[in-house]
Amino acid sequence: MSNDPRQRLDRYVDQYAARARTMVASEIRALFAVAARPEIVSLAGGMPYITALPLDAVGELAGQLVTDCGAVALQYGSGQGDPGLRESICEVMALEGIRAHPDEVVVTVGSQQALDLMTRIFIDPGDVVLAEAPSYVGALATFASYQASVVHVPMDDDGIIPEALEETIARLAAAGKRIKFLYSVPTFHNPAAVTLPAQRRARVLDICRRSDLLLIEDNPYGLLGFDGEPQRALRADSADGVVYLGSFSKTIASGLRVGWALAPHGIRDKLVLAAESAVLCTSSLAQLMVREYLATQPWQDQIKVFCELYAERRDAMLSALEASMPTGCRWTRPGGGFYVWLKLPDGLNSKVMLPRAISARVAYVPGTGFYADGSGSEYLRLSFCYPEPARIKEGVRRLAGVVEAEIELRDTFGSWPADTPA
Repeated sequence: MSNDPRQRLDRYVDQYAARARTMVASEIRALFAVAARPEIVSLAGGMPYITALPLDAVGELAGQLVTDCGAVALQYGSGQGDPGLRESICEVMALEGIRAHPDEVVVTVGSQQALDLMTRIFIDPGDVVLAEAPSYVGALATFASYQASVVHVPMDDDGIIPEALEETIARLAAAGKRIKFLYSVPTFHNPAAVTLPAQRRARVLDICRRSDLLLIEDNPYGLLGFDGEPQRALRADSADGVVYLGSFSKTIASGLRVGWALAPHGIRDKLVLAAESAVLCTSSLAQLMVREYLATQPWQDQIKVFCELYAERRDAMLSALEASMPTGCRWTRPGGGFYVWLKLPDGLNSKVMLPRAISARVAYVPGTGFYADGSGSEYLRLSFCYPEPARIKEGVRRLAGVVEAEIELRDTFGSWPADTPA
C-alpha cells in the first residue's frame, strides 16, 4: 500500500491500471462548482446558450416523437447510428464543402466519444500524438488516458505553423518515434480562438499526405462564424487522409450528446466495433430527436440566431477588454466560436491568480490546462458564449482589477515562477 496519505484514503489505489493514474480532473471541470455560484461571473465554461432555442417547438417535437415512434425511439438501435440521421449529417457537412456518403458516418455520444474511440483504435502506450499548442483540454485528457505521448506543435494568429509541423515530424521520425495522428481544431480554435486560413490548410494537408500522417479534424464550431460563409473543412480536400469529428452540441443542444465521426471505410468499421463495445449504441431517442429537428425545424436560421447572439457577446468582451485591461495584456479577436485567448503581462501566472479572481467574483480557465506538460501559465481562456453582454463587461472589469493587483505584486516582490502551484 502507498505511503502517500492522500492515496491511503483509496484502498484500491495500488490495484488501478497504469492508465488510470493519469486520470485527473480537468482545469475546467474543477471550476464548475465554484463558477456556478450566482455571485460569480463565469467566463470559464464553454456552455452554449440553450435558451436561444425554440424550446416549446423542441418540447413538442420530443413529445410527438415518443407518441408516434416510441417503440423505436426507446429501443436499442444500430451501433453505427440511425440511417436517416446519418443522411442529415451529410447534408450538414455539405455546408463546409464535404461530399460524403451516410455509410461513412458513425454517430457517437458527442464528438468527445468519437475522439476517445479514435484514440482507442490507434494508440498504444508511448505512441505520439501531435497537437496544437495550446490544445483542447478534453482531447489532452483522452490522449493521456490511453498513455499517448503528446507533442505540441506551435501556433500563431493563423493557427498551426506548417514549417513547425514539418520540423516536428522530421525530428520525431529521426528519433524513431511512432506518430499516429495529428489532432487539430482548425476553425475557431478552442482555446486559442484562431482559424487556419485556406493557404495554410492546403500546406498542412500536403505535409500530412507526404508524411503518411492521419489528421483528425475536430470541428464543433465550424458553422458558428460571425462573418461570411462557413470555412471549407480540411476533410473536403482529403477524403482518405482526414477523419472529421462533428457535433450538434453547439448548433442544437449539448445535453442531447449527439456527435459523429466521418471516416474512411476501414477506420469506420473499427469505430463501429469500438462504439458497440463501449455503449452498444448511442441513444435512439436523442438521435431521432436530432433527426426530426433537422427535418422539421428551420435549423439553418437557428444557427444564424446563435451566430448573431454570440457575435454580440464577442463584441461586448472585446470592447470591455479594450476599455479595462492594463498595458501588457494581449488577446485574440475570434471570427466565430466561443472563446478569447488572453496573454497576461510578463511575470504573471494565471493559475496562481485564479483564487484571487474567484475572491473578486470572476472565473476563467488557466492556460495550463491546455498544454500536456502544464505550461501556458501566462495565458488564460475567456468564454463569452453564455453570460449576457452586461454580465460579460462586469466580469472583465473584475478580472482587470485582479490583473492590475497582480502587476503591483509582481513589481513589488518579483514574478511568480511559471510552474508555481495554485
